Amino acid sequence: MDIDIRKYYMDADALLQGHFLLSSGNHSDHYLQSAKVLEKPDVAQTLAEALSNQIKDYGLVVDCVCSPALGGILAGYELARALGVRFIFTERIEGVMTLRRGFEVKPNEKVLICEDIITTGGSALEAAQCIQAQNGEVVAYAGLANRGFCKRVGSNLQRKPESKLPENVPLFALEDFIFNMYDPKDCPLCKDGSKAIKPGSRGN
Repeated sequence: MDIDIRKYYMDADALLQGHFLLSSGNHSDHYLQSAKVLEKPDVAQTLAEALSNQIKDYGLVVDCVCSPALGGILAGYELARALGVRFIFTERIEGVMTLRRGFEVKPNEKVLICEDIITTGGSALEAAQCIQAQNGEVVAYAGLANRGFCKRVGSNLQRKPESKLPENVPLFALEDFIFNMYDPKDCPLCKDGSKAIKPGSRGN
């Protein structure tokens, strides 16, 4: 089943235009507000099932899905449900990504790291390092959407230098969203006098 995820974001007024501060610290003229899309459980289920089908078709074995809090939790939980595996999450404690709340990973357990949006993959990589610290095996990364810096399975887009995800581990996403991204020191929107806002989980 083909999913037009861009339409889901547009229907939810979740494809925003303006001047935004991304979690990476960079600025962009567009922002994907995934929480608005995922607030409807039936939509979250539909998107997660489409993503799980990609993973199953690839032949990947997954024992557990792990997401970095807060943005990845809804997408990761629904993906775990669609795959029929357990779900855990990491969170930042004093700026350090941590696996807590009694969550444990067994040695060699096959874990997929799921975000809502994959930009450079920085937060996903931090979550992966928590899994690897407990001798778990990170077998894949996934997101509802890929901002085009990381190479995903099924896309012709090439990996960009900004990508932080390892090249030898597959990334799954429903679509590539290519938006402008600027270093804050060289942002044309800032030079025009506007101020970047953060409409995600770390702002409003």
